[in-house]
Amino acid sequence: MEQTKSFMKSLGFPDLRIHHSINHFDFIKTDRRILIIGPMGSGKSEFSARIYRDSQVAMQKSQKVRKLTSSKRVDRRNVFYIRSKIDDKRFAEYPINSIAYRGGYVVPGKNIASIENSFELEGIFESNPTVGTWIIDEIEFFDERIAYVIAQHAKQRSLNFIFPMLILNFRKDLFNRTARLIMEESTDVFPLTAYCEHPDCIRDSYYTYRFYSVDGKECPALYFDPLIIVGGDKRTNDPKIPNYSTRCDHHHFLPGKEYTFMILKPLGELAYGGNVKPLLKELNLVKHDIEQSRLYTHFVDRFIRTENPKPTMMDALRVSCISEKALIYLFTEENIITAEQMQYLMREIGGDMNYINERLMENRKMQLTDVHEES
Repeated sequence: MEQTKSFMKSLGFPDLRIHHSINHFDFIKTDRRILIIGPMGSGKSEFSARIYRDSQVAMQKSQKVRKLTSSKRVDRRNVFYIRSKIDDKRFAEYPINSIAYRGGYVVPGKNIASIENSFELEGIFESNPTVGTWIIDEIEFFDERIAYVIAQHAKQRSLNFIFPMLILNFRKDLFNRTARLIMEESTDVFPLTAYCEHPDCIRDSYYTYRFYSVDGKECPALYFDPLIIVGGDKRTNDPKIPNYSTRCDHHHFLPGKEYTFMILKPLGELAYGGNVKPLLKELNLVKHDIEQSRLYTHFVDRFIRTENPKPTMMDALRVSCISEKALIYLFTEENIITAEQMQYLMREIGGDMNYINERLMENRKMQLTDVHEES
């Protein structure tokens, strides 16, 4: 930056603040693990597509350039794109072999694959020994082991890795342990922002906001909504499937955090200790008579009977499968109810087993039908 400033001053420019545009990707540097971070809609996938386009230009260069971008069998101009299998449905309207983003896509030929875990990634590495740059989209969806697999290959084979990813989840918390480990092993970061997508705002947005559309109303996701629910980029009115947008702090609504830790989690702990009745009672009320539940009472006290009412927060109670979401949270994130207890509670409240199993699959947990078959 100082070098650029000196050059500009030598041309007669005054002392300016210099802002770099997005440069072409550097395929000469090695052992880079680059974070492309930002909320949904900030252009992470488009950034990936741009790197692929740069690689196609660089591949047309001479053998002299090849020597600069290669180490042994590896050529860093050779780019491969990896995504999670659970993310395949996100861009269903685009070709399955494409890097899709809002407004377009590129097709990297055979250099694209969908995987489930770090072991499958190692198989892809073995099958593609000349690839030097790997783009792994939404790496936070994978197991923690992947961070060390990548670090090892990057150092031993002079590979570059690019991670377009969410550092923060819809709760504004660090996404998960995989995200933390990838951060620790990274060498570079490109932070992206977007305009807040609230109609009355044009501030920079750093956060991913999850909401449901119910009868035309925007209903914020509850704090204990399942951590991972894959959604597309097109708005849906399905009350079970969320929509996502980028929001600034002021327009990012997240009701239910207090309820989760003051009421829901203690009920789960009682169930873990053998007293399942209080949790069953609450889940039954939430499912069949929500206005009699502790959840509803808590929301009224917190968001209506207050000096600064927030009626938007009450709309979070209009969404489907709230009891199922509470169970998923206690089972997958707090680990304080067993699979058997979850099956029992689901039967007792007449829960939606299809919804439960789909969410468990997305969050890399054993489905309840699998537990039943093995027992």
